[in-house]
Amino acid sequence: MEARHKKILQQNRTNLVTSLDPSDVYDGLLARGIFTQDMIDEIKSSGTRRAQARQLVKDLETRGSRAFPAFLDCLRETGQASLAELLESGGPVSILVSPHVQPTVIPLPVPRNPENDRNAKNHDRADASPKLVPLKPTTLPLDVLPSPSPDRERPRPPRQRRDSIQSYKMDASPCGICLIINNVEFDASSNLKERKGSDIDCDKLEKRFQSLSFHVVVKRNLKCKQIKHELSSLAKMDHSVYDCCVVVILSHGTEASHNRFPGAVHGVDGPSVPVQIITNYLNGQNCSSLQSKPKLFFIQACGGDQRDIGFEVSPDEVQPTPGGIDDQMDAIPLSSSSDSLSFSDEIDARASLPTPSDILVSYSTFPGYVSWRDTFAGSWYVETLDRVLEENAATDDLVTMLMVVNNEVSQISAKGLYKQMPGSFNFLRKLLYFQASKT
Repeated sequence: MEARHKKILQQNRTNLVTSLDPSDVYDGLLARGIFTQDMIDEIKSSGTRRAQARQLVKDLETRGSRAFPAFLDCLRETGQASLAELLESGGPVSILVSPHVQPTVIPLPVPRNPENDRNAKNHDRADASPKLVPLKPTTLPLDVLPSPSPDRERPRPPRQRRDSIQSYKMDASPCGICLIINNVEFDASSNLKERKGSDIDCDKLEKRFQSLSFHVVVKRNLKCKQIKHELSSLAKMDHSVYDCCVVVILSHGTEASHNRFPGAVHGVDGPSVPVQIITNYLNGQNCSSLQSKPKLFFIQACGGDQRDIGFEVSPDEVQPTPGGIDDQMDAIPLSSSSDSLSFSDEIDARASLPTPSDILVSYSTFPGYVSWRDTFAGSWYVETLDRVLEENAATDDLVTMLMVVNNEVSQISAKGLYKQMPGSFNFLRKLLYFQASKT
């Protein structure tokens, strides 16, 4: 796209985000070859109309010289000619804002004390209007002030205890769908190595979530487009009879720019899907049957290519655990995502739950760092997660168990040197207890 057309779109971004209905122009842009179906699906996964409009305008700037005139044609064809004229004029329309008026503070008049009038000399009796003076508060001596009576003190409400926090309903049978995407063998053109040991992780988690009353679906060696297709299909399902939804992704990973959830996971063909996009498929905006229900994402993939060598602590602080003899990492270099905000974007106000509510994303490693996997025993993160769920799911909530996982994985060392720190982005509103029998 020409620089002047990009500038016009950027200058009018606020107006476009406010007024554009992107659903009306998708077909026209697709027919003109400006966007592919995959690109349109990704824009739709952004969420609200304003979020889709924002993403469409940003992506449009990358689509060549034909994109701008084609966009104008689509606007005219869909009854949005005023926006087309705005863009064609070459500059933003100034929005009139009412000037801010400062309020005037007028003191309340109080009549003069009559007692003082008797002592006034040369008082003009002909003046019928009373003279006004400010009223001053009367100060009582300290010994006259009443002391608070214990009987009169209002009782304070008790501080809310942790055990009074509500819990999610988790008694449906099955409790929900658990989708596991296990990418092991990658195309030679992707320059990504085979993830030996990932099948062990997959088998463990398949059995674990089955034991927690989930219907488990396993997909192996999916390309980037196929990952999106499976997530889209999952979002289109009717989850009304379920209480929860779980997505597990075992793959190579990388960094990605974001505004909420970091990182990205790779398809076996090489291209990556940002975690931000993955969660968007199931958020309250795009999957209505999962609104107010917990959506859990477990990501076993690298968050970057940095290796953590840790720092020295007292021997009493931790009990070091050696890693496997053949530890590998799931890292490749930084990539980028277009899912970021511009300074000219406006915030969308909502009269309901925020879009990312009831979502928890658990990462095998801290963003920016590698995640270690033993080719014979599986990854540190999945092995520990499986064991903690087995031992504690009947008594502890999910967030508590994930802290146990964080602690135990942090004490393992790869090759006697490298460390790993899992973590979570938690947007759950209640405690979550899995269905598990107490032993």
